[in-house]
Order: sequence, then structure tokens, then C-alpha cells
Amino acid sequence: MSNLELSASGVNREILVIGSGFAAQQLIKSLRKLDAHQPIRLITADSGDEYNKPDLSHVVSRGCSAAAMTRQSGSEFAEQQRITLVPHCPVLGIDPARRTVLTAQGEFAYGQLVLATGASALRPPIPGAEQLVTLNSQQEYAAVEERLQHAQRILVLGAGLIGCELAMDMASSGRQVTLVDLASSPLSALLPAMLSHPLHQALQAQGVKLQLGLGIRDIAALDPQQPGTGCRVTLSDGQVSEQDLVISAIGLKPNTQLAQAAGLSVGRGIQVDAGLRSSDPHIYALGDCAEWQGQLLPFLQPILLGANALAKTLLGAPTALTLPPMLVKVKTPLYPLQLAGRTRGEDLTWQCHWNQQGLVAEARGENGELCGFVVGGDQMSAAFPLLRQLPR
Repeated sequence: MSNLELSASGVNREILVIGSGFAAQQLIKSLRKLDAHQPIRLITADSGDEYNKPDLSHVVSRGCSAAAMTRQSGSEFAEQQRITLVPHCPVLGIDPARRTVLTAQGEFAYGQLVLATGASALRPPIPGAEQLVTLNSQQEYAAVEERLQHAQRILVLGAGLIGCELAMDMASSGRQVTLVDLASSPLSALLPAMLSHPLHQALQAQGVKLQLGLGIRDIAALDPQQPGTGCRVTLSDGQVSEQDLVISAIGLKPNTQLAQAAGLSVGRGIQVDAGLRSSDPHIYALGDCAEWQGQLLPFLQPILLGANALAKTLLGAPTALTLPPMLVKVKTPLYPLQLAGRTRGEDLTWQCHWNQQGLVAEARGENGELCGFVVGGDQMSAAFPLLRQLPR
């Protein structure tokens, strides 16, 4: 297949996808289900291997190596899906006027372009931030795998969904884990403090030291001559500790540099319409890099639904993305949680049913309507009946 697939009328038909994560691969699978012959090219800066990203929060308890996470190699994926894969090929720029992509391996023309460039883990702007490690991809995990295996003292910065999962997973092997967050309770962006309290207790019961209402002032290498041998961490209240590893889990920043340089509309992410089309009529965005209806949606279900809708659009049947109420799962085995709908807001009234092992909490609006819910512990089976009651 050449880098210029033309229809009988001389129009370039090739769909070019930039990225190799879950969004890119799901889109290609969706396209292939609908059309066995559509020319598709995938350009990626890495190998294009397929792996399950949520497993990164549980690598310690599962004893999973970075290499073992690979479900299918990039070349196997390309052969199975009958696409052209261009691996290890950084994209340098996009020329929307000429509908071409400039890469380290030359220039590629496209009929339609999909940006699935993902998001990068955030690092706080503090002295010594280069000492922080992130676990946002298989490649990042591979880079610190040996250090993680030997680390006994681990500090996790960020008590959100990923931070809580990582802390509980790493404490499960008997390591000394400290969880630090500026907020006064875990999962503060998702839940009121009273509803995350059982998770707080479960983390403490496992030995996790929670340092809430605090940030990191600075980090310094214990031995500057030997990188990776540990660091000294000073918290915002002056506490000092020595850690073998410090992990940043404070959130993600969409990778928008290519889009911005190409003149596309960018806010927090690459801004797209209901059909995931960017401000350029031939360029779309999907996954963690996209901003849809003012929202960033870094979860698997929106990506799956977005891939299905976008595949139809790219093949000539314009389809808007619509999202039903969706479950968010917090995979913390000692006290798992599931939530959906609106779970933050001063206008919400909570109706809570507790027992020693779990909770069911319903968020009601001013007119008594169900707006959202949280279930935890042994009450997880209550999630789906409540999900069906949420307005669509």
C-alpha cells in the first residue's frame, strides 16, 4: 500500500490515525468491522503493541512485568486488522491545507486524519520534579520496572482514582506506602468526604500512611552521582522522609501540541463537535486528547462509544456521540467503589444506607430526582439497578 490511496475520482481515501493507545486501536477495530477494505494507516512513536492500560494500577499485586502486559504486538495487530503500520515514527507536524502529515520517516497524505494522541501524566512544578516517575503507559512502566521491584518505601502523590488504586496495590505486598494529596479526603474530585471515608479507613488498615491536606515542597536525590537510588522528600508542612520511589498520580494533560501547531481549536483538549470533528473538517480527535462538549473523558466507555460513532462518520454516515450514564469503577479491592451520574455539588441531598461492609448512597436533586449514586464494599450489586434509574 502506498502512502497515497486514491479513489477512482482521484480523491485520497486513506484514513490516517496518529497514536497507538486504546483509542486508536478501538477505532481501527470499529472501522474494520464496518469496512473490510478501507485503507487505514496508523503512525505511532512506539511499537504499536496492544496492552490493557488499566492493569498499570495493579502490576505489583499481579506480579506482572511490562513485557507480559503485551496482548498483541504491533505487527500482529496490523496484520490482523489489515492496516499499514508505521511504528517508531514521531510525527513532526500537520499541514491541514495540503492534508499531509510530516514525520521522521517522510510525508504522508491523508483523506481524513484522526488524532488519538492521548494524554501525559502531570508533574507538579516543584524543585526536583525530575525525580518523580509516572506510570501512564507500558513504556513508562518498563522504564522504572526494576526500581519498582526493589522499592520498599514508595510515596504516591495524588489521592484520586489512580493514586488510591496504586497505593493499595503497592501496600498489598507489604511495602511502606505514603499517599499525599492537597485535598482533605481521598477521591475529592469524585466524592464528598463522608462517602470516601470507608476507603480512607481501608487504606489505613492496609498500612498506607495518608498525608492529606499537604503537597510536596521539593525532592532531592539521596545520591546525585547514582540516579534512581532514592530521594529525600520535603512536604509542604516541613516533614522530611526518604523514599525509594516517588510516583506522580495527580492527573493527565491532553497531548494537544500537534493540533495547536496545526492551527486547530484547542482548550483543555482538542476541541471537537458532537461528531468528534475538530475545527478542521478533515481532522478528528478521539480519546484522552479530545475535549467533547467542554468535557475531558479519560475513561474506557466513552472511548469505546466514541470509536463506534466516529467509525461510522469516517465511512460516510455522520454519527454524533451520545453518552448514557456511565459507571466509574474504583478498583481498590479492600473497599471497591462504583459511582455514576452527578456526585459533587452543594445542591445535592444524599440518602445513605450503611452497614459494616458497604454503602449505598443516592444523590437527589432539588425536586427529589435521582442525580447520581455511589455504592461501595459488599453493596456493588446495587449499581446497575440505580444506573437504570438515572436520567438519560
